[in-house]
Amino acid sequence: MSTPSQLLQDYLRFVSEGKAQQAFELFAEDGAIELPYLNSIGAPHRWAGKETLQAFFKGFPASFPNFHFKDIVIHIETDTQAFGEYHAEATRNGQPYQQHYMGRLVAENGKIKLLREALDMSQVINTAPKAK
Repeated sequence: MSTPSQLLQDYLRFVSEGKAQQAFELFAEDGAIELPYLNSIGAPHRWAGKETLQAFFKGFPASFPNFHFKDIVIHIETDTQAFGEYHAEATRNGQPYQQHYMGRLVAENGKIKLLREALDMSQVINTAPKAK
C-alpha cells in the first residue's frame, strides 16, 4: 500500500507526464482536490467524487500545455498525511506560467482522500485569458 508521500509524488509525476488517467486512479471513490484560493477570483476550487475528478483530469492538459512539476520537497509525513512544496511550469494562454504550490495530501486505504493545494494567485491572474 502506498504511503502518503508516495501518493503525492506519484500524483505529481503522473500529472507532469501527462498521464491524467493514472493520476485520477490514485484517488479514492470520494476523493477530492481543493485549491481554495481560486475561490477568491470566483473560479471553481473543489472537485470531489469520481465523475467530477474524471472531468477535471480530462480538461487539465488542454488548459496548461507542457505542465510539469519540479523541485518537489516533502516536508512532513505521517501515517495518513503528507505535506510538500513544489514548483510547476507550463504555458497558459500563450504565456509562461510558473507556480509555487504547497500541498497537503490526506490518504485513506492507499488512495488519495484529499489533495489541498495553495498557490500564488498573482500567477493565475497574470496568465488568465484577457477580456476582449
